[in-house]
Amino acid sequence: MGSYIVKRILVSVPLLLIISFLTFVLINLSPLDPAEVVLQAQGVPEITEELLEQTKEELGLDKPFILRYFDWFISSLQLDFGESYINGKPVWSLIGPAFLNTLKLTLISSIAIIFMSILLGVTCALKEGQVIDKSIRGLSFVLTAMPSYWLATIMIWYVSVKLDLLPTSGMDSYSSYILPVIVITISYAGIYFRNIRSSMLNNLNEDYVLYGRASGLPEKKITMHILRNSLQVSISIFGMAIPIILGSTVVIENVFAWPGLGSLSVKAILSRDFPIIQAYVLILAAAFVLFNTISDIINAFMNPKLRNDL
Repeated sequence: MGSYIVKRILVSVPLLLIISFLTFVLINLSPLDPAEVVLQAQGVPEITEELLEQTKEELGLDKPFILRYFDWFISSLQLDFGESYINGKPVWSLIGPAFLNTLKLTLISSIAIIFMSILLGVTCALKEGQVIDKSIRGLSFVLTAMPSYWLATIMIWYVSVKLDLLPTSGMDSYSSYILPVIVITISYAGIYFRNIRSSMLNNLNEDYVLYGRASGLPEKKITMHILRNSLQVSISIFGMAIPIILGSTVVIENVFAWPGLGSLSVKAILSRDFPIIQAYVLILAAAFVLFNTISDIINAFMNPKLRNDL
């Protein structure tokens, strides 16, 4: 198992290098001159060629492209993403707290999604074809088809404005988490529970279920065995749910004025703050690689046959 983990981590390293290089390349393909963006943010009335050259030298933009990339990448490994072009503050001092705020929302939402997906998936599989199965699947189809920003707006209007039960924005207290978590859970649980249901139905037709019932095993014990085998298929899906939610909270954070990565990234894009955009893309890409690796390791731990596939 130890050798598999080492191999899986080693496979992830070149992938991260490629992603970091592409991130740096794409940002530098922008037609806007970073030096000009900085001078505009500083309110310089007249931007001359001398000022542009001086600013490029201060920012290290006069160095060859490949040297700038390596300098940026090595610094990024130390969580030094440079300074904001707009306010001159270190990028990590801005993106660090925002990342923690988004991570809190993501982890709570992921736990709620996994719990609801398993609960609904098992219920629908055990009641296949019955009214409860059809009702849950029909309702989930309707809810997941709703745009998250529209659902969030409706929740704010009804729960916060009309009923005055929960705050409309910010993260001042634990109650601030409730509405964003509900919206994210509704948006994703309806998708993931179908995977649990499908996997459960496949396992219900396996021979070990028939033998277990013929041997007189309690139905609860058989169900737990079916669920355990079904979750092996869903671990990769749930593992990738966390970075997917992490990257898709942009809409939710802006609707609920949540001080997270999504809100910060939108402001950075609108103000063309390239260092923050670079850091945001790199962090999300690293999260995808990290959680994909973790889910593969968990799958290999639960199913030894997968260890020989690498």
